[in-house]
Amino acid sequence: MFNLDVLFSTANIILFMAIFTRLSGLFASAPLFSTYPIPMQVKIWLAAAIAFILFPIVQYNTAFAVPNSAPALTLILVKEFFIGFAMGYCANILFVGIELGVNMFAVQMGLSADQALNPTSGGQSPVITQAYTFLATMLFIALGAHQWLFSAIYNSFKSMPVGYTFAFSPELFGHIITVTAQIFSIGLGIALPIFGVLFITDILLGFTSKMMPQMNIFMVSLPLKIYLGLLLSLIFMRPMAEYITVLIGRFLEQIAFMF
Repeated sequence: MFNLDVLFSTANIILFMAIFTRLSGLFASAPLFSTYPIPMQVKIWLAAAIAFILFPIVQYNTAFAVPNSAPALTLILVKEFFIGFAMGYCANILFVGIELGVNMFAVQMGLSADQALNPTSGGQSPVITQAYTFLATMLFIALGAHQWLFSAIYNSFKSMPVGYTFAFSPELFGHIITVTAQIFSIGLGIALPIFGVLFITDILLGFTSKMMPQMNIFMVSLPLKIYLGLLLSLIFMRPMAEYITVLIGRFLEQIAFMF
């Protein structure tokens, strides 16, 4: 028979709260969990269910010391939330970079006014940006990247155990800054093929305007650039999907190395 006094002891309750808080930080920033309008009740119960599964494993492998004051408990919970949030934040950088890159060539296409509600970010973005975001999300799920995140947060309880130990080193902050800086390289990698062709098109249209001043080049360029941009998007869809797949794998390796 289970001893309820031991099962619901103060140490076990606080340890469960710490595990739940780390998972809550992950759900607050990780792609798919934070970027789609999943009901808050679903995310809370999912985090609680995963915390319930991880609890006996963490309890067995962790020598957890019960905090003796409310400030100490608050410090532990803040630390746990930051660890989970940092993991989800590093994974979400990939989606932010993709959205940045697609916005770059969407503006070049002339779709800056074509704004619609983006359910992944909660803001306004061009429809073509949402299409690429959905593509990245489907690849993220197809590769099982969400399972890699759960595996990484499970391993983080070994490398960054629950307790007073301050696990944030300068190397960790340096890795987080390096991952954040990759937003621009990801955006350029996504935007450059289509943006480059559209930029050359603008140059050719400029020469055409000089050679034939009587032509209303503005009225010609608007539908031409939209048509050309959509055609290039279809042509480069498969190479971009392969590129995003490589990026997802690289980011997962970086997160596993960091945590």
